Amino acid sequence: MLLHVIARGKIARSPEAELVARYEKRLTWPIKLTELPETGGRIPDPQTPFKTVLLDERGKNLTSEDLASILEGWRDDGMREARFVLGAADGHSAQERAEADLLLAFGKATWPHLMARAMLMEQLYRATTILAGHPYHRAG
Repeated sequence: MLLHVIARGKIARSPEAELVARYEKRLTWPIKLTELPETGGRIPDPQTPFKTVLLDERGKNLTSEDLASILEGWRDDGMREARFVLGAADGHSAQERAEADLLLAFGKATWPHLMARAMLMEQLYRATTILAGHPYHRAG
C-alpha cells in the first residue's frame, strides 16, 4: 500500500526536511511526498482505492500500535493508497474533516507544520516496522 503524504507549504532546507528524508529512505513501504502551495493547488485525484487521514488537532490520539493496526487492516482489505494530509495554518474545513476516513492528532498540543510532517514520517516508519516485526519500535 502506498503511503502518500500531502502537505501544504514547502519544507525547503531545514532540520525537519532532513528528518523527513531520513525516514523516507528507511521506509520499506512505497512512499510518495506531495507538496502543495499554502493556498490553492489541488490534491491529485487517486487512481486506486484509497483512505484519507487528516492530521487535525481534534483527531484521535492513537498509539503507534493502533496506527499500525489501522494501516494493516486497510492494506489487507485491498486499499492501494493511504493519504495523510497536513493542511494549511488554519487547518482543514468541516467538510474535509467529515469526509476523512480518520482524523489523527499528535496529542493535544499544536505543532509547527514542518515538525508535524517529520513526526508523521517517523510514525509511518514506526508503524511499518511494527507490522514487519522489526525491533525499532522498542529499541528506538
